[in-house]
Amino acid sequence: MLAVVLACLAVLGACSSDSGGGAVAGRSAPPTAPGPPSTPAPTVPATTLANTGPGAIVSPRGVVLAVLERQSAGWRVRTPCGRVVSVTTGTPVPGVSVVLDPGHGGNEPGAISPGGGLSEAPLNLEVAGHTRAALEAAGVSVLMTRTGGYDVTLSTRAEIARSLGPRALVSIHHNAEPDGAMPGPGSETYYQVDSADSKRLAGLIQEEVVRALSTYRVAWVGDRDAGAKYRRGTKADYYAMLRQPRPVVSVLAELAFISNPPEAQLLARPEVQQVEGRAVAAGILRYLTTSEPGSGFVEPYPRPDPPPTPGTAPPCVDPPL
Repeated sequence: MLAVVLACLAVLGACSSDSGGGAVAGRSAPPTAPGPPSTPAPTVPATTLANTGPGAIVSPRGVVLAVLERQSAGWRVRTPCGRVVSVTTGTPVPGVSVVLDPGHGGNEPGAISPGGGLSEAPLNLEVAGHTRAALEAAGVSVLMTRTGGYDVTLSTRAEIARSLGPRALVSIHHNAEPDGAMPGPGSETYYQVDSADSKRLAGLIQEEVVRALSTYRVAWVGDRDAGAKYRRGTKADYYAMLRQPRPVVSVLAELAFISNPPEAQLLARPEVQQVEGRAVAAGILRYLTTSEPGSGFVEPYPRPDPPPTPGTAPPCVDPPL
C-alpha cells in the first residue's frame, strides 16, 4: 500500500486537491510535460504518540495557539508572538501525527530572490500546504505552526510542537548563499544531533526531494556538503527548530536555492511548489510507515556560529485571533 501512496504523491495532481495552490509570485511557466491521469489516493493508517502535552487550539481566524492550560470558560494560550492570553472560542486539537513549520512569515520574509519577485516566507507556506494536503489524503493528521502571512516566534513554534506530541516536526525552508554550481539539486535536510530517528527522517526526505527536483533541467547551485546532515552550535543543535522542540523528532529542510535566479524562476511555478510539497510528504510517509534508513548523508564542513546582532530582529506583531 505504501508504494501506491508514494507513487500517487509523486504525480502532479494525482491526489485530492491541495489548499492554497496558487503561485507565490511571478507568472508561471508551462510545465515541462503533462502529468498522467489522476488516480485516487489510498489511505495510510496514522500512528500518533501518546500525547502528554496540553495540545493546541485553532482560533476562529485559523491561527494555531499552544494551550498552556484549560480554563472553565476556555483556554489559556500562547500567541504567535509569545504573549499569554485567555480565549473562549476555538477548535481543540489534542494531538497530531505530524507538525509542519513553514519557516519565516510576517515581518520576517526570509531569503529573497534576485529582483525581489519571490520571498521565502510565502513560498514556504505554499509548499507546506501541499505537504499537508498530501499527508491528510493519506490519512495522517497534520497541523501547521503558521497558517498565514503573520509572525510566529521560534519558541512559539517549538512550543506548539511540544504541546501536540507529534511523531515528527518538519520545518520547511528555501536556501540562499550557495558555495557554487552543482550537477543536481543542492537540497539540504538537517537533523537533530544524536537523534537516530531525526537522521532517518532527514535521509528519507532528502531522497524524495532530490529525486523530485532532479526531473527539472536548470543550473543548480548548492553547498559543497549538500545532503542530509547535522549542524552543531554552541547549544548542541545550531537551528532553534531542531533544538527547542525536543523531545519531538524534528528536521529542517532547505529544499532549493531561492537566491539562484534559475531556481527562483522554477520555484515561482505552482506545479513545482506542489512537487516539492508532495516530495516532503512522501519522505514523511516513509518515515511513519517503514523502517527504511534513508540516504544522502554527508559529513558537514565546520560552520562557525555567526556573531550576535542585537536589535536587528524585526518586531513581532500578533495577528487577529
